[in-house]
Amino acid sequence: MRRLSLSVVLSCLACTVSAQQAPTREHFAPPGWEGSYHGLHYTPAVRVGDRVIVSGIPAIEGDTDEAKIRWAFQQLQAHLEKAGANMADVVELQSFHVARDHDEFRRRVEPALKAHREFFKDHYPAWTAVGTTALFSKDAPMEIRAEAVIGSGARARAEIAQPPPRP
Repeated sequence: MRRLSLSVVLSCLACTVSAQQAPTREHFAPPGWEGSYHGLHYTPAVRVGDRVIVSGIPAIEGDTDEAKIRWAFQQLQAHLEKAGANMADVVELQSFHVARDHDEFRRRVEPALKAHREFFKDHYPAWTAVGTTALFSKDAPMEIRAEAVIGSGARARAEIAQPPPRP
């Protein structure tokens, strides 16, 4: 009986310790994005420990593609801040650009490059840009998603040599 009680106590302790070590998962939606969670059943931003994952944000507000894309980056910033991160904490971006071919893709990615330079002054995140024929939001030229690690921007460093000049 004594041996059984000790094993029960140890099992309970193990459960308590593992529950304390598991990170909390928190769901966030900046103002105006609540319908994504309640209506479309996805979370605009999820925080697990110090990691923040931001769902795709379509570039839909603005008169030009460049304005729409800048708006999407502003929304990314708002999503991150709602979850406790900032743009400096972004470690990875993925962008999806509507284009029929490679030449159009290169033209369509230019406004994203401008916005990227505006929002990421140094210590750039990893970035994958993908061409696609359609996005969920019909008139969006681009959609962007990101992952961030809270606090990583404060200690960022890059030891990357300048490339040699081209002839």
